[in-house]
Amino acid sequence: MQSDPVSPPAVFTEGSTMRHVVVMTAAASVGLISIFLVDLLSLLYVSRLGDANLTAAVGFATQVMFFSVSICIGLSIAIGALVSRAIGAGDRPAARRFAASGLVHVVLVTAFVSSAAWPLRREILMLFGARGEALDVGATYLAITLPVTVFLGLGMSLAGILRAIGDPRRAMYVTLAGALATAALDPVFIFGFGLGVNGAAIVTIISRIIFVVVGLHGASRKHRLIARPSAAAAIADVPAMMGIAVPAILTNLAAPVAGAYSMRIFSQFGDAVVAAFAIIDRVNPVAFGVLFALSGSVGPIMGQNLGAKLIGRVRQVLTNCFVVAALYVVVVALALRQAAPLVVDLFHAKGETADLVTFFCAYGGPLWLFLGAIFVANAAFNNLGFPFLSTLFNWGRATLGAIPFVTFGAAHYGPEGGYLGLIAGSALFGVGAVVAAYWVTGRLAKNHKDA
Repeated sequence: MQSDPVSPPAVFTEGSTMRHVVVMTAAASVGLISIFLVDLLSLLYVSRLGDANLTAAVGFATQVMFFSVSICIGLSIAIGALVSRAIGAGDRPAARRFAASGLVHVVLVTAFVSSAAWPLRREILMLFGARGEALDVGATYLAITLPVTVFLGLGMSLAGILRAIGDPRRAMYVTLAGALATAALDPVFIFGFGLGVNGAAIVTIISRIIFVVVGLHGASRKHRLIARPSAAAAIADVPAMMGIAVPAILTNLAAPVAGAYSMRIFSQFGDAVVAAFAIIDRVNPVAFGVLFALSGSVGPIMGQNLGAKLIGRVRQVLTNCFVVAALYVVVVALALRQAAPLVVDLFHAKGETADLVTFFCAYGGPLWLFLGAIFVANAAFNNLGFPFLSTLFNWGRATLGAIPFVTFGAAHYGPEGGYLGLIAGSALFGVGAVVAAYWVTGRLAKNHKDA
């Protein structure tokens, strides 16, 4: 009988906090950016088909899929937070139970969401501003990809479990394996089999299944961190899971809502403008993907230290993250500005599409500086027991920080003005999120001292 392997408990409660932040972020970045990169390649292959309507269709469908992805992210945040806190407190049985119950919740929630969205996919795309061929192709793409939302949610949650126990390498393998499969199969299905956009959608199914297989191997077989699922435990753990997951999901839904509104505004300027946004929506995650990895990786570090009641280290981690995020954005923003002509050439962008892509590459840096601040603050709010603040700041940015600014900017200065409006609104809420994050850590320190 194989013995239950004992992983090093609470590995983040000792040593340099900056080192933990950098190592976890670097490992997560490899897998995450690889996904963004192959998504970029998929759109690049589609753009080589020579039809701007197809590029726009993928752009519309991607915006819709962001809603599903946001729900999956929220669920994985909850699982990671609960598992890391239990490990930090030295309670491995609770960590295994939370992992099992959380995966059951993921299956139920994602299955419900995809089932509800599937018959309404055309109507949803029309709300985003899709029409004509872009609407038809986008609806077909979603018909193929929406059902595998369950596998996406499971894969992301399994990676979250691996990060929670302090195994960033195997967490990286989850996303990296799916990304490598996509990179290898996309040209075959899109061009070799002549399936075009549908080929890209089919490859998405394959990659999502690979996520789950690799994730289960690491979390269950290697670490044995998933208990046998129990209906009673799953029901009992609903309050703890949803207490974090619901605010986290609401928080993550804010971004696609803002994106959907922006896409609807910009769609009024024609498919050439939508194509430009589709391109930049794939370029930005590759360029600034480290920010997503940072916000996802720092949760377990904070969670373990919170569980061990090391509040001073929690505050240290927060400062480390803000420093890393700011330095990274400055360097990448300068590089992206210089790389604009290359991006235009890669996607064979012409006319207005090329002009807008160049503009986005030149002025996207400030937007991501403030978004990075919000991402880091979100991680702190979600993992330190203040998830409502994460919801507040994200929905504030998605509504008050987006709708009036984008509407005014686009109405008076076209697509460029609308994009600058996004930057202005994000600045307002990004600064506020940083202040609130330090307030949270200060309050925790005071409560701990009083106790």
